[in-house]
Amino acid sequence: MKPKIFSVMKHYNAKQFFLDMKAGIIVAIIALPLSIAFALGCGVSAEKGIYSAIISGIIVAILGGSRVQITGPTGAFIVITQSVIAGYGMQGLIVSTILAGVILILLGVFRLGKLIKYIPSPITIGFTGGIAITIATLEVKDFLGFNIASMPTSFLGKWQAYFSHIKEINWQALVLGLVSIVILVIWPKINKTIPNSFVALVIGTAATYFLKLDVALLGDIPKTISVAKIEGLSFDMIFSLMSPAFTIAILVAMQALLSAVVTDGMINSKHKPNAELVAQGAANMVLGIFGCIPATGGVARSIANAKNGARTPIALMFHSVTLLVMLLFGMPLIRLVPRPVLAAILLVVSYNMFNVKAFLAYRKAPKSDTIVLITSCVLTFAFDLVLAIEVGIVLSCVLFMKRMSDVTDVSGWKYIRDVHLPEEENDPEQLALKEVPEGTEVFEVNGPMFFGAVDKLLRLKHQTMKKDTKVVIIRMRGVPAIDATAMNTLRDVTKDLNKYGITVIFSHVLEQPRSIMDKNGFIDMIGSKNFCENIDAALARANELLVTEKAAAAC
Repeated sequence: MKPKIFSVMKHYNAKQFFLDMKAGIIVAIIALPLSIAFALGCGVSAEKGIYSAIISGIIVAILGGSRVQITGPTGAFIVITQSVIAGYGMQGLIVSTILAGVILILLGVFRLGKLIKYIPSPITIGFTGGIAITIATLEVKDFLGFNIASMPTSFLGKWQAYFSHIKEINWQALVLGLVSIVILVIWPKINKTIPNSFVALVIGTAATYFLKLDVALLGDIPKTISVAKIEGLSFDMIFSLMSPAFTIAILVAMQALLSAVVTDGMINSKHKPNAELVAQGAANMVLGIFGCIPATGGVARSIANAKNGARTPIALMFHSVTLLVMLLFGMPLIRLVPRPVLAAILLVVSYNMFNVKAFLAYRKAPKSDTIVLITSCVLTFAFDLVLAIEVGIVLSCVLFMKRMSDVTDVSGWKYIRDVHLPEEENDPEQLALKEVPEGTEVFEVNGPMFFGAVDKLLRLKHQTMKKDTKVVIIRMRGVPAIDATAMNTLRDVTKDLNKYGITVIFSHVLEQPRSIMDKNGFIDMIGSKNFCENIDAALARANELLVTEKAAAAC
């Protein structure tokens, strides 16, 4: 939980200071147009995005668990913030961002940072693709220069509005946007030091100003920020905002930890996931208090930070300070930024977010994963990100349980007494069979025993109800785990067999199932002698019981 800054500063020197300063300034230049564009995409004023990057940068630099993490608003928040603002107003966004911060801090405090990796990749790829489609849809309005007073909130409604106003395209805005996209695509091939988004911003703004283009401008941005006012807060409101708050927290955690993992490989470091979650949580709580949009680690910005020589969180501090200077002293120029240029930047961002290769790779994946991928993607852009994540996780769990149920199998042995082969032939199959006492049935159970596979355990009862069966051996060397439902079913099956005078012996029970059986009192019920280390011991125990029974019957 100890912040990374305390360990990396032990051997800090002047050379690294200047490298961190250079990297921080360069990344701030990258972050400025993105912060503005993301803020406008979220439905808030531009300064909310800039201050989101400034505040989160300072807090995460001090408390974070990564060396070169760069935080700020990202495209992933556009969908969820717009949804919250549409449903609950700006106050809803404030409360949900604060709640998300609390959730993140709790995840870090209880050391749950590694659990984020268990979210299936079809869900993350799916809703990321859905977010990309949503961002692109939102930016069509500014990119084509539409002057639509009231935009519909639904995905299909937006496209219907665009087609109904198709004759009102502002051709100057469209040309400016297309030129900006060309610059964004081509510039990295010319120069990788100066950010392409900054170049597009400068050229687009200069062209608009000198050519006097008739396009919408960014306008004045407030330099100050104040504590947000929360009025009429109630438990009902908090409860209703828990779902979007949880979604924001998951998005923050996933992106921040992904960014940390990627940059770890670049600088040969190892981040502290729980410290990072606490830092991101604290940052988002403060952002909520000041009415800013959520922030998290940006993968592209963090990579740029590392590539430019940054190795400590000092670079993130320079990033925040540089953004603050730009906001305070660069306002006369920032206000002239054309909205079509910002729209072009977000369109390129959305294209990069939509991982075409990842989507195409799922053509060869299991159909269940493809279903989860498509469902998460469609629900994200057509309905709601919260719904997409919830349905995606539930669907993944159901399909996973189906797979586990399919691999769990209960099968009976083949016995020498049932094999009719000429004695003179040394058949390998016959030689591999073990001698099983008369009146004994042996069953192999393979795969996890859980509630989704209890129907296969019930087959034991039906397959062993033979007149001459006295002992049933259940071989469990292929059972790695058992849950409470399967344990109760196994208990019921054993009791039913006992009623018919059939003794149950267990062979090679692994550690986890044996621990559950012990806690459940099942071993005491069966008797410890009927739990054998291997199949040979189990067959010997069965023979012992049968001999004893015959002796008792003879008397």
